[in-house]
Amino acid sequence: MATQTKRPRVAGHVDGGDPDPVAGFLNWCRRVGLELSPKVAVSRQGTVAGYGMVARESLQAGELLFVVPRAALLSQHTCSIGGLLERERGALQSQSGWVPLLLALLHELQAPASRWRPYFALWPELGSLEHPMFWPEEERRCLLQGTGVPEAVEKDLANIRSEYHSIVLPFMEAHPDLFSLRVRSLELYYQLVAVVMAYSFQEPLEEEEDEKEPNSPVMVPAADILNHLANHNANLEYSANCLRMVATQPIPKGHEIFNTYGQMANWQLIHMYGFVEPYPDNTDDTADIQMVTVREAALQGTKTEAERLLAYERWDFLCKLEMVGEEGAFVIGREEVLTEEELITTLKVLCMPAEEFRELKDQDGGGDNKREEGSLTITNIPKLKASWRQLLRNSVLLTLQTYATDLKTDQDLLSNKEVYAKLSWREQQALQVRYGQKMILHQLLELTQVSSFPVP
Repeated sequence: MATQTKRPRVAGHVDGGDPDPVAGFLNWCRRVGLELSPKVAVSRQGTVAGYGMVARESLQAGELLFVVPRAALLSQHTCSIGGLLERERGALQSQSGWVPLLLALLHELQAPASRWRPYFALWPELGSLEHPMFWPEEERRCLLQGTGVPEAVEKDLANIRSEYHSIVLPFMEAHPDLFSLRVRSLELYYQLVAVVMAYSFQEPLEEEEDEKEPNSPVMVPAADILNHLANHNANLEYSANCLRMVATQPIPKGHEIFNTYGQMANWQLIHMYGFVEPYPDNTDDTADIQMVTVREAALQGTKTEAERLLAYERWDFLCKLEMVGEEGAFVIGREEVLTEEELITTLKVLCMPAEEFRELKDQDGGGDNKREEGSLTITNIPKLKASWRQLLRNSVLLTLQTYATDLKTDQDLLSNKEVYAKLSWREQQALQVRYGQKMILHQLLELTQVSSFPVP
């Protein structure tokens, strides 16, 4: 497994490292009732890089790897200022919903008697985090142009700054006895947001709770040591009193144990966790076609002002149906279109004869919505109507123009091991993100061929 799949980890944290952080952490686990199977080990040996968890002995599917009691979780409720955070809950509401946990971390990191100090010793060095939010802006835009990451990061940075200055800093200044001057830092706050992005867990809601707000993130010691793979071999299970990490497939002795952070495309992995899975390992990879790009492709196909106005009218109708939006995207996976309903409805409305559109609009979007063309899996795309395929193809071509490099340029970099090895770590990660997306888009080009439009 290539080292790029590993989140960079360095012993130590905001207060400096422990001479033997693993031993200190294991002693802490015993004190708080966090039980590790004797068949697993926290180690730097046998992992893709830095700390990880490996099998001391062969493990079978279903075997318990470790149990984390809920009292050992670090959250806004279990931290030493949990009562204050609960009382001030109304004032700490934010768009992210993360402010209480972040304040808990800011307090515990600088509290000399914090019960979490041995846990923090296994955290990454905060200055070494590789999220694109810490890359120079020009490098981020140059390497990740077209991937969607620079735009996501800019939104994050703006939200983090706003959250810090309007909520977090005033709260810390109102409680100077709980927050030392050295943790009243926007830079540290950025770093802790990245830690919560990469290392926290959000307990899924029960089916009957779907209408509720998502659960707040929590830090789960031991579980956050495991790294992510799409083809993972362990999974975290939640119960009333504890969280249990369980093997999902046989794990041979000496092999690393990998959790899953969810079905994450490479652009999401680098954005939230600071690493990617090299092509073609990430079977959950996706490519986005911006919804407004499909609108642009439809407008390019108009010949008269009347046709142009009709295209806008169709788009407004799709907006009313909540199928499209100015900032939305159609998400294409390797095997299927993840936004199937939205894309198939959009292609249908934008391509249908004008008279048929008028009838549909008169019905206010009602009527027969059956999928004449079948499910929009990748294999079914060639079966779409020629006009639909043409519009989808033109949208893909416009999307490919947003990247700074073409597929062949990236392919040449990847296929030349000597050249690839000379790239910086960031250049390698960004290349993997771009290449995976372009491979999906080029597959779409092949599948949307219309006889008079050969694949470039």
